[in-house]
Amino acid sequence: MTTMTPEQQHLEQIFAAALERVDPYRIITNRMSLDGEILTVADDKGDVSLDLCEFDRIVVIGAGKATAKMARAVEDILGDRIESGLISVKYGHTEKLRRVRIIEAAHPVPDENGVRAAREIEELACSATDRTLVINLISGGGSALLPCPMHAEVDGKKIEVTLEDKQNMTRALLACGADISEINCIRKHLSNLKGGRLLRCLRPARSLNLILSDVVGDNLDTIASGMTSPDRSTYCDAVSIIDSYNIRDKVPAHVFRVLELGRDGKLLETLKQDEFSEVRADNILIGTNRIALMGAKSKAEELGYNVRVLTSRLQGEAADAADFYWAIAQDEREWELLEKKPACIIAGGETVVTIKGKGKGGRNQEMALQFLKKLGQDGQNGEGIHFLAASTDGNDGPTDAAGGFADATVLEISRQKGLSIAEYLKNNDSYHFLQMVGALHKTGPTNTNVCDVQLLIVK
Repeated sequence: MTTMTPEQQHLEQIFAAALERVDPYRIITNRMSLDGEILTVADDKGDVSLDLCEFDRIVVIGAGKATAKMARAVEDILGDRIESGLISVKYGHTEKLRRVRIIEAAHPVPDENGVRAAREIEELACSATDRTLVINLISGGGSALLPCPMHAEVDGKKIEVTLEDKQNMTRALLACGADISEINCIRKHLSNLKGGRLLRCLRPARSLNLILSDVVGDNLDTIASGMTSPDRSTYCDAVSIIDSYNIRDKVPAHVFRVLELGRDGKLLETLKQDEFSEVRADNILIGTNRIALMGAKSKAEELGYNVRVLTSRLQGEAADAADFYWAIAQDEREWELLEKKPACIIAGGETVVTIKGKGKGGRNQEMALQFLKKLGQDGQNGEGIHFLAASTDGNDGPTDAAGGFADATVLEISRQKGLSIAEYLKNNDSYHFLQMVGALHKTGPTNTNVCDVQLLIVK
């Protein structure tokens, strides 16, 4: 916003503190160390230590919005010990690297650059031997940024899933309101790399997989479609998801046929736990939404707020989440649930939007606009209530904004401009509404990605 109120400034500072806590460079340099030839990564489940003398090559690969910063940290630790490397990142989410190449690609709908990155990473993986250490850098966005359409043969007939097929599938799933675990279940079963299949390419190499979570619950088989994790989902699940959203007519017939062939046992399933136990791989979760919320909590307390962290697992429709926050705001204003004001309520997760209009926006902007609608129905016009919903990667949906603000100031500006909140919500056009009232929150690419953060101040 051009002229921010003190509360809006506080919301911005609290959100920035959340981002700082999950900065990938900071996390890796804090947790990875090199002592002589012993490389150690700190892990809550037990540190992982490797003697680099056991390897002839060190290769760095990966995909995701945060992997450029991750790669820079690994380069600063290992230097010219890295023989080669390649990562795929979203356009603009880059860093200056010395040993690891970057290919920029599209997200959330994949493009040809992503396919090129997938092919080159697959070649690097297949070149690894038992004397190769492969460091995989994986973060949210990796599914779209590393599309490797399936090629297989059934009963002597070749079957092929194209990039266009995956693009159409992704658009259909995004539009119907499918959540990330459902979208990634289908992606895994139409890919040669996802669902643990990358580990099949890497065998017999040793892999160290550093993972930044952008999914609710931090399930490793869902983050970036679980390229290095055993997969619990099946082809049968993929078919069921399409049927549950009634989108068979939006899925190319031959693609649905591939899923049916897999369901019928004619295609090799994704990697399961028994096969994973036979590969030389360590998956280490280095960053989560919960860690970001703790960063926000610390900053809010420093600013003098009485703080409550609700959850890191918020899901469902963005508009419903806004209604939930509005209910909390009313109770807090009336009953002082946190015992004293000012209060700061913090939560995170990842909601969805079932698209019905043709406007522009993202789940956090939709949430902020719905919250603003509730403020407009309040007898006090939302006085003393301030809300920010934003994505930690800096891109809320297909936009250049992280999210949006909602409070009495924003409401008054919208009324002065004669804008109809209901009409913009009906058209899913939250971006243009918030843009016109100066309520977009823009951070630029943050090069991290741990879902979303919502902040509610009641004074």
